[in-house]
Amino acid sequence: MREDDAPGEQTPSAEDEFEEALRGEENSPESKPGLSDDVLALIADGRTYAEAELNFQKSRLGYTAQQGKSAAISVLAALAFLHLALIALVVGAVIALTPYLTAWGATAAVVGVLLLATIIVLLRARSRARNIADAFAKDEQ
Repeated sequence: MREDDAPGEQTPSAEDEFEEALRGEENSPESKPGLSDDVLALIADGRTYAEAELNFQKSRLGYTAQQGKSAAISVLAALAFLHLALIALVVGAVIALTPYLTAWGATAAVVGVLLLATIIVLLRARSRARNIADAFAKDEQ
């Protein structure tokens, strides 16, 4: 009890005020916000933030999916055009070599070069695959 308090009056302690605030009891008629009000407001703000963040991420995911789909279609179209260009190159090579090697000779030469290139690329791919296998084999030892 403080000295300036009238006898018989008890001043509530900080612990009592805290417990009353947690229970939602009001001590003064002014009804100033207490700790529980602040905690509830913080929880509501957190929930609002989480909902806004979730909606933002959903819209971002939708945008990304749409852009990814468009990019994949563009890559497929580019690969189709590349394929057509290579076919035109092969046909052009056969036509260009026909006066020198006859039609069958030009066709055989172009097919032979393409098969040689295929074998070289496959051997390089096999070498890379072995390097990967060796890298994982070293981890297991």
